[in-house]
Amino acid sequence: MTAIAIDDEPAALRILENFAGRVPFLELKESFTDAFQALDYLQRHHVDLLFLDIKMPDLSGIDFLKSLRKPPMVVFTTAYSEHAVEGFNLDAVDYLLKPFAYARFLKACQKAFAHVRTPEQNDYLMVKTGYEQVRVRLADILYLEAGGNYVVFVLAGNQKIASRLTMQEAQEILPFFKRIHRSYLINTEKIEKVDRYEVKIGEKLLPIGVSYRESR
Repeated sequence: MTAIAIDDEPAALRILENFAGRVPFLELKESFTDAFQALDYLQRHHVDLLFLDIKMPDLSGIDFLKSLRKPPMVVFTTAYSEHAVEGFNLDAVDYLLKPFAYARFLKACQKAFAHVRTPEQNDYLMVKTGYEQVRVRLADILYLEAGGNYVVFVLAGNQKIASRLTMQEAQEILPFFKRIHRSYLINTEKIEKVDRYEVKIGEKLLPIGVSYRESR
């Protein structure tokens, strides 16, 4: 999913850029402090989503959106809660009230992503690793393992892809996978054997955490 961010405050844009860089299925193409430069960009490029500040000096986010003939999806970002009703009246995907946390930002991105996914896209996930996005078939994922500030996607054929995520964020992206341990999230379709203490996937035995045993 591609996006641009528009906010007259550089500090706010840096936060958006940082958060966007941590979302595996999102690619932030450009950031703008000038709304008119953003308009020019949108005339020449397609994007799926706008992160759009409402209160800007030369052109408000509301007027900006109304000026677009075929607007993309929009997530409004603002410090002023009184604009929320008008924002939703313009069919905004979500409304982020500054200052917002990464978890809230991720939730807004997930709402937007649900609108752009096709049945074909439900078969794969775009995983951000370093500066690249790698297309990974869900059927190839055996399990995910937490490692420091990263989550490692372990795939069939012993292939591994590290992405800068928390396990909680990975679980939100893959809600149909099952958490069996604070360090492991598994594809239940790949289970070969399971007992009270461990799960076998391929040649790997993964422990089941004490707090996860009753829910397995």
